[in-house]
Amino acid sequence: YQTPLRQIAPHNFLALLRGEKEGLLKVALEVEEAPLLDQLLHSQLARNTSPALQGFYQNLVKDAWSRLLKPSLSNEVMTEKKAWADRESIQTFAENLKHLLLAAPGGMQPTLGIDPGFRTGCKVAALSPTGQFLEYQVIFPHTGAAKQQEAATLLLQLIRRYNIALIAIGNGTAGRETETFVRETIQSLTPPPIAVMVSEAGASIYSASEVAIGEFPDLDLTVRGAISIARRLQDPLAELVKIDPKSIGVGQYQHDVDQKQLKQKLDETVESCVNYVGVDLNLASRELLTYVSGNTPTVAHNIVEYRNQIGAFRDRQSLLKVKKL
Repeated sequence: YQTPLRQIAPHNFLALLRGEKEGLLKVALEVEEAPLLDQLLHSQLARNTSPALQGFYQNLVKDAWSRLLKPSLSNEVMTEKKAWADRESIQTFAENLKHLLLAAPGGMQPTLGIDPGFRTGCKVAALSPTGQFLEYQVIFPHTGAAKQQEAATLLLQLIRRYNIALIAIGNGTAGRETETFVRETIQSLTPPPIAVMVSEAGASIYSASEVAIGEFPDLDLTVRGAISIARRLQDPLAELVKIDPKSIGVGQYQHDVDQKQLKQKLDETVESCVNYVGVDLNLASRELLTYVSGNTPTVAHNIVEYRNQIGAFRDRQSLLKVKKL
């Protein structure tokens, strides 16, 4: 495979470097050597017409080029190109993350979150309009007609019990099949809840994180995953800030770029989005409040503690009572 260096796309360049790093291919920079060698020789030969010295200079220049200049210049060009590919890719990742974070929220509605699965079943979590966990069930709509009927009955019971308005379905394994089952099941309801496919990228990482354990210490990993999927529909920004931006799946080759630059840019993007939209002081999680400009994790924790002890903030003056704010 060959391509002009100035025309190569950033993701293609990173792909080639990854292939070389894995030992599957070799990457080299090719240049037109003849004009370069002629230029180097001419600068020397113009001063001396001795045939013996001409031969000496030719050998000298060829050796200097192949052994010293070419490797040095190739490394310099490849390093510059890698830095360029990193910058371009990180900018793309930041844009992708921004669109994910600023996706339109479903709003404060009673919501079902469904983490789909074939053999292990679909995990279903019911949430209140403010994202509080209410109930959890496992249904098996993909393991035979009898189980499917049972799953439909359970699903309808949950919808009626909590007046469910939104259903968030994870887009992982069995996602499409589960979406078809849900849409067929809710057809009989008037009005039916709105069913939406939601990206579950990073949901498993959130489920095992300290944040999730702190929120739901008594619940299983799979339950936390279904809760996260539901909350992503209710308020994408508030839920996704709990996850390391790199785990949300913002683009290809994100592990090949400069990790320090990537983290800095993605953190800036999250902070920018949070401050662009604003937060609800009486509903925002500690993680979300941490991204508010000027706040620190300690102050965010103190705000939540004050809110839990005293109750909702009534006015801005109440914020002055929060420690360290």
